[in-house]
Amino acid sequence: MTDLKQPLTFRHGATVRNRFVEAPMLTSSGNAGFATQDTIDYYRARSKAGGMIITGYTYVSENGGPSDTWRDDQTQLAIYDDKFVPQLTKVAQAIKQDGNKAILQIVHTGRWASFQAMQGKPVYGPSAIPTPSYPVLELTDTQIRKIISDFGAATKRAIAAGFDGVEIHGANHFLNQQFFSKYFNRRTDHWGGSLEKRMNFPLAVVKAVTDVVKQLAPKNFIVGYRISPEEIHRHNGYTWRESTQLIDQITQKFALDYIHLSMARYDQRPANPQDADKTLAELFQPVLNGAKEIAVGGVNSQATAEAASQLADLVAVATENLIDPLFADKVLRGADDQVVRQMTVSQLKAAHLTPGLIERYFRR
Repeated sequence: MTDLKQPLTFRHGATVRNRFVEAPMLTSSGNAGFATQDTIDYYRARSKAGGMIITGYTYVSENGGPSDTWRDDQTQLAIYDDKFVPQLTKVAQAIKQDGNKAILQIVHTGRWASFQAMQGKPVYGPSAIPTPSYPVLELTDTQIRKIISDFGAATKRAIAAGFDGVEIHGANHFLNQQFFSKYFNRRTDHWGGSLEKRMNFPLAVVKAVTDVVKQLAPKNFIVGYRISPEEIHRHNGYTWRESTQLIDQITQKFALDYIHLSMARYDQRPANPQDADKTLAELFQPVLNGAKEIAVGGVNSQATAEAASQLADLVAVATENLIDPLFADKVLRGADDQVVRQMTVSQLKAAHLTPGLIERYFRR
């Protein structure tokens, strides 16, 4: 079993001081895409949440978000323009104040850019498959190539803002996953059709990011990729066998620092019972090719954190960090009995939840 207190060094030289990771979570704190004081205070409160803190998803193209929002002052963060860099710099500084690594998660939400639709603007995806609430237009080849370059430009801005790395968001039904999904991607050109062609968009995104990193970033700059191991719980888009082929391609060609599995539980097994002799974390290990692995989901105690550390190199914590920002710090100090496990009115202040998160939390 990996000691949660043990430092870890990634392949390009960056070292995190323990095995806890703050999982990327939407803060609903942006104002028209800008990080606000609420955003900064939220991350400052979580500067002891792990050796590495990953921000909520930040959209790289003007039409790439916001998603899952309903008002202009509770949006996700943006990085499609230089104007966002000064506030994101403050976010990076808040995260790093206790020596943690600050990772900016970058995304294009594709067909789920719902706030665009609410404002009467077009929403785009790999194919013209409408959502229940609004139509979706098919991206042109020119638009696709522009989005790929936007990921590179976002990486340049993340470097300028002082982040220690970026995580490419290829999970949770956003654009990278949409292109990889045979359900959402029904194209017959370079960007869709066969499994190999459905890999072309995510592979191009990773190349755009890593090209910028090689040119502009410190040598120990961290690059990770987050993936949903299967897309069969809503639509039959791909299996874990197909997604491991994608990760094998990514990690062989681009020598990433880590792969982050987006799961409901750290010990989740494949949906098909015939494949369930191993956990998904174990099934991805043969295709990491030197990258480290992050497992997430259901980590809410010292016992579950230690169990997760048996399956992956790093343990990401999500909901528990919303309730108690000092969860990891307490576990590492052997004070699991001091962890706050239920949100109360008095805990809201200590947790520094943003107004958007408070509204979202209490309407669950």
